[in-house]
Amino acid sequence: MYTLYSMQRSGNCYKVRLALTQLRIPFRLVEVDILKGENRTPEFREKNPSGRVPLLEVAPSRYLPESNAILWHIARGTPLAPADPFDCAEALRWMFFEQNSIEPTIGAAYFWLSLVRGGRELKVHAIEAWSEAGYQALGVMEEHLETHRFFAADRYTIADIALYAYTHIANTGDFDLTGFPAIRAWLKRVADQPRHVGMAWSPAPLALAE
Repeated sequence: MYTLYSMQRSGNCYKVRLALTQLRIPFRLVEVDILKGENRTPEFREKNPSGRVPLLEVAPSRYLPESNAILWHIARGTPLAPADPFDCAEALRWMFFEQNSIEPTIGAAYFWLSLVRGGRELKVHAIEAWSEAGYQALGVMEEHLETHRFFAADRYTIADIALYAYTHIANTGDFDLTGFPAIRAWLKRVADQPRHVGMAWSPAPLALAE
């Protein structure tokens, strides 16, 4: 069984919990609170020298970091990971976009403005840059979604999971989605997928093993 080292309020960690749940893959959850420095202990750094979560233990003492890499690993061979070479590349394109354009802007704003006490004052000079780049990224997503229901392979995939994680909580980082109707419709489509769970959800022990 997989063991997932995860922080409940992290969008990157939520991606993995959501995918595991939708794929009915049982997993053991270990909470790691990075705000308390639990990711900087020698024990955790031995598992992942970067000290980041999520971290998936795929076998005893064999660990896989990076949320989108984990998504590909757990979704391989399922409809969530396109098999067609072009569809696969398209999904990867949007997952790279998420890490380059959404996580550093909307994700960073969420972290500092919602999770870190005094974060708004600490990052006052970064907020404008996050806003400008974040809205630009949302504009790219909106344009795509005006003619597509999902981001790759004409269906719901891990590309949607990757982009959903921080986009659905964009408002907590001072982003207003009112002017992005296609994104808002897509967010609803994602939330309506079978076995969808919210960010606050945690599995009961072995609850997914039935």
